[in-house]
Amino acid sequence: MMSYRMTRREVMAGMAVAGLSGHAGRVFAAGKGFFGRHDLAIGVQLYTVNDAARADLAATFAKLAGIGYRAVELAGFLGKAPAEIRAAADGAGLTIRCCHIPAQAGRDEVSLSGDLARLAGDLKVLGVDRVVMPMFALPPTARPLKPGEDFIGYMATIAAGFTADDWKANAAFLNEAGAALQREGIALGYHNHNPEFAPIGKTNGFEILMRETEPHIFVEMDAGWVMAAGVDPIALLGRYPGRFRMMHVKDIKRSTRRNFAFRQDPTEVGRGMLPWRRLLPAAYAAGVRDFFVEQEPPFAIDRFEALAISQHYLAGL
Repeated sequence: MMSYRMTRREVMAGMAVAGLSGHAGRVFAAGKGFFGRHDLAIGVQLYTVNDAARADLAATFAKLAGIGYRAVELAGFLGKAPAEIRAAADGAGLTIRCCHIPAQAGRDEVSLSGDLARLAGDLKVLGVDRVVMPMFALPPTARPLKPGEDFIGYMATIAAGFTADDWKANAAFLNEAGAALQREGIALGYHNHNPEFAPIGKTNGFEILMRETEPHIFVEMDAGWVMAAGVDPIALLGRYPGRFRMMHVKDIKRSTRRNFAFRQDPTEVGRGMLPWRRLLPAAYAAGVRDFFVEQEPPFAIDRFEALAISQHYLAGL
């Protein structure tokens, strides 16, 4: 297993490389690249390397900056104080653009079911004015996770039993939390997986969420999970104009079979089946302004190497 601890010299070297590679990337992209043409940072969702970030946040941020990332989306607070996270990001030259906070308390005991005024204050310390609910909330009748049970398998089992009323309950939760956060100057969004697209009669969970949530509840499209559900992400963007503001840039292999149970064959961006040359401009036209690379396990190579491959592909796109 790779060690994520870095010496001070390695951290400083990574930051120096980040400055050079970032300048070179901007010069190249300004001519013809998608991100340079629109003056957008290539972001990364920290979930991909969350274990490394928990172990050594400053070193992880320095590595991401060294690869060429300029923006980051957090997956929770990692059990750390917001001021500590902000200082580490500032030290690496990274901008924190958003944070995922679950509906219900988990490992870090920070959730959208808690004190939202306090959460809003913590987000402002991070410099963030948007938060995303990363997954649907569990219904009150859901059985608890069994000791040693695989979390994703558990969530797939719960989602398979979702009714239209369960999705309406999620929409109501988003509306309530979103209204409270909006009063604090924070916008709330929802991040999809693929269970949202499972048919429920003539509709599905995603359509119910779009119909039942207030317009200020935005969507962070996870393009990889949309494709895993057998849905065209470009067509989906066009179906709900103005609702999508962020995107997880996630690729999957052609071997991925259509499903609604959290299954996909992941790969680095540009090595899979998503049509990025058409999808990114379509997302921008639909209102998306923040793009975060994210890759699901399992990994065939080191996670940072995988993120580097994805960043370099996007920088040259």
